[in-house]
Amino acid sequence: MTFFLSLFLLTGAYLTVRSRGFFLRRIGLWNRMTFGSLLTARQTSDKHSISQWQALTGALAACLGTGNIVGVATALTLGGPGAIVWMFLSAVLGTMTICAENILGLKYRRRLPSGAWMGGPMEYLARGLGSKSLGGVYAALLATAAFGIGNMTQANAMAQAVRQSVGLSPWITGMIAAGLVGLVIFGGVKRIGRVTEFVVPIMTGVFLLASLIVLFAHRAALPASIALMFSEAFAFRAAVGGTVGYSIKTALRYGVARGVFTNEAGLGTSAVIHAAADVQQPAVQGMWGIAEVVIDTLIMCTVSALVFIASGAFASGHTDVAMASAAYATVFGAAGAHFVALCIVLFAFATLTGWSYFGEQGARWLLGERSTKPYRLLYLGAIVLGSAMQLNLVWSIADVLNMLMALPNLLGVWLLSGQAMRELRKFERLTK
Repeated sequence: MTFFLSLFLLTGAYLTVRSRGFFLRRIGLWNRMTFGSLLTARQTSDKHSISQWQALTGALAACLGTGNIVGVATALTLGGPGAIVWMFLSAVLGTMTICAENILGLKYRRRLPSGAWMGGPMEYLARGLGSKSLGGVYAALLATAAFGIGNMTQANAMAQAVRQSVGLSPWITGMIAAGLVGLVIFGGVKRIGRVTEFVVPIMTGVFLLASLIVLFAHRAALPASIALMFSEAFAFRAAVGGTVGYSIKTALRYGVARGVFTNEAGLGTSAVIHAAADVQQPAVQGMWGIAEVVIDTLIMCTVSALVFIASGAFASGHTDVAMASAAYATVFGAAGAHFVALCIVLFAFATLTGWSYFGEQGARWLLGERSTKPYRLLYLGAIVLGSAMQLNLVWSIADVLNMLMALPNLLGVWLLSGQAMRELRKFERLTK
């Protein structure tokens, strides 16, 4: 685990240096090309492409999962408040990793016979590096990993949240979820884009609004909460006399792990859906990747952590969903638990739709377009099974698959980083 986390950090640091600190140096440019362009954004007339905004929301749908709530609570429990600082710092470095992935994904994408786009690590490994075997390894891992981290784990979290909130059987929740996801994914990437551009802003806005209300109610505790996060991030100590304590090593480990797996920078998955965007300049879609990390980790996860700490839910010893429920209950009372359950349902549903496209593209790269419908049916079946199963083994397998998937992708990013940086510099010159 330490090796992989170090590799993620090293890649982000390397690309940050090569881009001469693009994330901070050109913050005005990438904001203008992403958030600043929303008022003039256009819908694409290409039936096989999606808009840049839809590509962003589709990618966010995949990474804005239950990890933004439960995962942050777990990072706090295992790594302490200092883990949030390391999560934030790793995400800052991850902005340039995901930027490079998206640039390469656009640069090497190609049209399939049906007219649909195929892009992402499979293509830049096969065509950029000239290694079809590495492309095939990545595609196989992607198609398989989608059943774990993007499917069964999310469905299970959704089903358990619904059972605790309203007492509904996990089997019923799974079947309802499978039916709704099926309505979306059988419409292809265009329908996924239309759904995510509607669902993602609403669920993000509702979550942030409720969180800001809680933070306002506990505003007196915010300075101490932030100070605690920074002091614990650099604490060279461990537990003493049987009391709970966190060292810099544990804070760094769980903070970086949370940062990596919430925004997926380094896994290459974001580039798969961004490759379907109707855009000519690869660098522009790279900047949308930066915006993705900002929303997912720098904003959403940080806000979650502050809510858990400032409300006292973390100090009270709660873990996982109980920590989140206790935090929002301090302001919303019993409705707080129902709010958390609703957020988990929405976030999980979004992840289920986003990851279905990732896995489907992996299968399509390996087996051709005839694999699309069978893969979707298997994916829906896994939602039902995952809702009712004990998933300890699935979680473990999913973690291993994610790590293995990162290896060929990061190799490609390192070896092709010169091309990605040239595309970025070329666009910078055009905008001067």
